[in-house]
Amino acid sequence: MNPKDKGSSTADARPDLARDVAEFGAGLTIEGVPPEVVAAASRNIADTLACAWAGRTAPGVDEVMALVKGWGGKGEATLFCDGTRVPAHHAAWVNGVMGHARDFDDTHDAAVLHAGVSVVPAALAAAELVGPDATGADILAGVAAGLELTCRLGLATSIGIIESGFIYSALFGYFGATLAAARVARLDADTTLNALGIVYSQASGTHQVTRDAALTKRMQPGFAARAAVLSVQMSRVGIRGARAVFEGEDGLFRTYLRGRADGQRVRAGLGSVYDFLDLSYKPHPCCRFNHAAIDAAMQLRATPGFDASAVSAIIARVNHQAHEAVCTPESVRKAPREGVQAQFSLPYTVACALIDGAVRIDHFAPEALERADLRALAGRVTCLADPEIERRWGRSISPAQLVVETPTGTLEAWVEFPKGHPRAPMSEADFQAKALDCLSAGGAVDPETGARVLAGAVADLPARQGVAALIGAMIAPARP
Repeated sequence: MNPKDKGSSTADARPDLARDVAEFGAGLTIEGVPPEVVAAASRNIADTLACAWAGRTAPGVDEVMALVKGWGGKGEATLFCDGTRVPAHHAAWVNGVMGHARDFDDTHDAAVLHAGVSVVPAALAAAELVGPDATGADILAGVAAGLELTCRLGLATSIGIIESGFIYSALFGYFGATLAAARVARLDADTTLNALGIVYSQASGTHQVTRDAALTKRMQPGFAARAAVLSVQMSRVGIRGARAVFEGEDGLFRTYLRGRADGQRVRAGLGSVYDFLDLSYKPHPCCRFNHAAIDAAMQLRATPGFDASAVSAIIARVNHQAHEAVCTPESVRKAPREGVQAQFSLPYTVACALIDGAVRIDHFAPEALERADLRALAGRVTCLADPEIERRWGRSISPAQLVVETPTGTLEAWVEFPKGHPRAPMSEADFQAKALDCLSAGGAVDPETGARVLAGAVADLPARQGVAALIGAMIAPARP
């Protein structure tokens, strides 16, 4: 038999990384990991679900939800913040769209990606699909496995998102979400490997959506969650996928990442060291590349006597990736006309921070984008790709230096680790306030009670049989 008929590459001395990943995911239990890993998975579930609440009222969500409801089908899993039951892969898609719609969800600042927004919706849809046999412990183990794979793929990749043209949140999310859904469904390693091969045939995630301010920017992680659930279902009924998913001759590393990914970086310590513990959480609902500059602006605003209306010029220095993502084209970033453009505008978000002392969900609504004060100050921001920042932090979320000219002199601020990074963490009070804001923005009838119930449902996961209480927490606050 031709080796390729067995899914092997020509250099098959060692199995493809996908085999190692499948064995890791299939064998992971919350009893077998340190408590901090379980706590980190719980944190990610809670934050991702809160962000989904915020996304319920975002542009584009009503439209995709209406499509899915119109299609109908077997009621396998639940649409968040609504309660309608639809086919599981459709639920994973729409729920992923909601989770990412406000750009408020987690990031890994070194891997430069969002992790939870594909993994969590896929894991919960798989849990509903499986039914009571999928326990809270299965959900936590699946989420931990999926987050870990997504982050490791990002950390193992040396080509940046601007050069590759792919957004890694979506691209790597296909594999992380599939591993999560497979673990929740209790697939063995062979069936999980097959599911990873099936999802490889669907993987994508272009960066062009951010350049074009497309609403599909917020939908790509949902596409990954949908494909993950489909791939697990297909694998369960015996559909065969690729095997050499990552390191094969036409695997992900060569065809998508131009050979600039290190399989050994993914393998090293897999199952004993957890990189997703270094996920950051967002205090501001916009692209993470803006956050260091926002934090610097908040520092300067706290200067005694500071008057934003008197600022004559602002210079922001960042790395090349940040400059490309949130500073160009200059005419768009200085005067965004759409919410997605503003979410990816360093000048606009810095203006919000300097004038209002915050960057909120409502800053990306149409009426805010027309505010003369914000537009005028954003127009005074000049962004520079700084060679030294690029040399030291070229592959990471960028630090920022902000220089502000005022009538009384020059003010400067430097932020290396934006708030929410493990070295500048959000407090428990910050997370509680964020959850409350998210439920309020999503139209929850009783946001305070809803946020408390959601937190309790996540905390109870290790002891829960099934996912019903967690899903209930995602729909009950929507009802009067």
